[in-house]
Order: sequence, then C-alpha cells, then structure tokens
Amino acid sequence: MLLFLLLLLVFPYLLLTLLDRTTGFKTRPSTRARVGLSLFFMFTATGHFVKAKEMSQMLPPSVPYRLEIIYVTGIFELLGAIGVWITPLARLTGFWLILMLVCFLPANIYSAFNHVDFGGHGEGPGYLLFRVPFQFFVIWWTYYATEQTWFGRHPESSESGRLSFRRLV
Repeated sequence: MLLFLLLLLVFPYLLLTLLDRTTGFKTRPSTRARVGLSLFFMFTATGHFVKAKEMSQMLPPSVPYRLEIIYVTGIFELLGAIGVWITPLARLTGFWLILMLVCFLPANIYSAFNHVDFGGHGEGPGYLLFRVPFQFFVIWWTYYATEQTWFGRHPESSESGRLSFRRLV
C-alpha cells in the first residue's frame, strides 16, 4: 500500500516534469508536486469513509469518538486536497495538512505495536521502519508543494506566487 501511495504522490510530478521538458507545457515544480498531493489526499480521504470502522481501530480504545474522528479527518483531507489549489489558502492549508500528518503519527505507531490489521500495521513494529520515513516524506512533500517558508526556503518566483487559472486558459 505504501508503494501505491508513494506512486500516487510522485508519479504526477514525474509525468508533468517530463511534459515540461519535452513539450511547451510549462508548470512550476511546486505546482507539479501539488497535483500528486491533491490526488494523495483525495485517495486517503476515501479510506476514512469506506473503511472508517477499520481505520478507527488505529486509535486506542481510550480515545472517545474514534469513528467520528475518522470521519472528521477524512473531511479535513478532502478540504486539504482542494485547499492547496486556492491561492490565498494554499500555504495555510499546507500548514494544517502538515500538522494533521504529525498528529497521525502516534496513531500509526500505536496501531503497529498493537498489530491493528489495517494498512500494513498488522505486520507489527517492523512496519514502522517504512511507515515513519514515508510519513516524514509526505510531510516534506506537503511543505514543498505548498511553498512553506519556515526554514528559509523561498517560494519559486512568479507574478503571484502561484499558478493562476488564467495562465492555464
């Protein structure tokens, strides 16, 4: 599953980079990264609705409203997939997505140590050797795609800092 999610995140970037280099279709790197980010969060959000009960087992029994938390975070992921494309909200959306991903990490650790049979966690703590680095990669990808500047990285230069829909038409 992680390989599929990685491909979902990265393949659009690679494809758009190839188009950028071989045709006149030019897009900024962060825009190419945002395509995969949106697809990634749209796909993962569907799991929050299709497999909500299974996913709720990733939270400790002491956490109240586990099923409701899964639905709400699914909604947040869908809003994030859309929000990264709304120019005035893109950086703020990226910040909240990163915060959400950081908050998801303890649930992934809990479910791996407790062999929750969902998304690879049933394999046990060894799964974390892949899952944790992947989580940090998604956090970095979100940081890059939404042009965060916390660590001195400056957004790519353009007239508005984002790809506008006017330039696409």
